[in-house]
Amino acid sequence: MTKTLYAEFTVKPGSEDRVAEMMRELTEEVRREPGNQLFLPYTREANPREYFVFEVYEDDAAFQEHISADYGARFNGELADLIEEDGSILTWLQPVH
Repeated sequence: MTKTLYAEFTVKPGSEDRVAEMMRELTEEVRREPGNQLFLPYTREANPREYFVFEVYEDDAAFQEHISADYGARFNGELADLIEEDGSILTWLQPVH
């Protein structure tokens, strides 16, 4: 069964350009993961400092591989100082049958 989630965070004022660059780099890496089906980062139209990232992985093993990747750890380590929250807020989704 797929693992589907979205992540949200708000970039601190002045960090917008760096986070956008980081997100472009992360997106390229994640989309190359064999178990990644979708990785779609967005900013909210009303507030471009607010990010919304929709993610779908083949299964739990693919998600576990994703979160253990070196580039993800580097991204999250740097991101922590550039966002208002303590970390990305994750919301897990289930399909409606």
